Amino acid sequence: MNASMRRAAMAASATAMAVLLAACGSAKQSSGSGDDSKKKSNSDDITVGLLLPENKTARYESLDRPLITKEISSLTNGKGKVVYENAQQDATTQTQQMSTLITRKVDVIILDSVDSKSIAASVQKAKGAGIPVVAYDRLADGPIDAYTSFDNTEVGRVQANALVKKLGSKAKSGKIVMMNGAITDPNAAQFKAGALPILQKSTNIGKKYDTQDWDPTNANANMAAAIQALGKSNIVGAYSANDDMAGAMIQAMNQAGIDPKQVPVTGQDATLAGVQRILTGTQFMSVYKSYPQEASIAGQLAVALAQGKSVDSIAPDKSNSDTTKGVPTKIVPVVSLTKSNIKDTVLKDKIYKLSDICTTKFASACKADGLE
Repeated sequence: MNASMRRAAMAASATAMAVLLAACGSAKQSSGSGDDSKKKSNSDDITVGLLLPENKTARYESLDRPLITKEISSLTNGKGKVVYENAQQDATTQTQQMSTLITRKVDVIILDSVDSKSIAASVQKAKGAGIPVVAYDRLADGPIDAYTSFDNTEVGRVQANALVKKLGSKAKSGKIVMMNGAITDPNAAQFKAGALPILQKSTNIGKKYDTQDWDPTNANANMAAAIQALGKSNIVGAYSANDDMAGAMIQAMNQAGIDPKQVPVTGQDATLAGVQRILTGTQFMSVYKSYPQEASIAGQLAVALAQGKSVDSIAPDKSNSDTTKGVPTKIVPVVSLTKSNIKDTVLKDKIYKLSDICTTKFASACKADGLE
């Protein structure tokens, strides 16, 4: 090889080496960008997946979704984004929604499960992808990172005790109808576990139902069947696990010629319609759960986990699911809502404005209750 050829070969070798070094540098730079991407989760620029179970219960769209979205925005200086989906009470749909969020590589997921057991595989998949999951309002199976809800057994006890107290000496003079929630919802089982022993001891349960999908239409049909089976004059009270089903039960009572003002009906969730029925006396009580507090805690947990921070100070307690022990937990207390404390609960916490409750239809009831 002559000198000219050697110089050309050396130049080519140098060029190749330069290209290789540049490629290595680019790879390192790319790796650095990946690290920066991971570090980005420590900033306010995060994406939170929010999965709620259904929209037949009014609270999810009117309260939970906007409250959680507002909290996340507040905690991230307006930079945090929320990707929202509602499963419309379909467990398969929610599984697909989880899969989509994982594919999108969101930073954290807030999950209110349709079916706490069937969603476990999706929670495990999120864990494998490095995406923490906050169980909201009901504890799902799988490796959940944090959980916030209310004391659901206490909810059932509050409802049952209120009904027994209201019935007084009439508690065992006739039959009550017990309308529980969906069997796929672990919360429904806890509500029932709290209420059933009290009602079994102090009342005569004529009929009890596990209401498919928490659907008011199903609750209405169940109540109509109970009235036909028991006889309308034999029903002295009704336990409803939530307000929407209570409204459907009251509708069935009205259709059968039963005065709901004479047959106390319980509820839960302090929905606007429920509060208005309480004002008029057609529904006896509800259970007020501070959704602003629960949503705030969920937002705090989600942001902390997305940013790689500890949640011990936010969720100091522990809960156990069928698959996971010691899930960091924060339980929010509940309040029995009757006519006497509407002002100190849903109005004080700004769940509703006075004008929301006291529409023309309910103006006289509001005046009688001192809500003006």
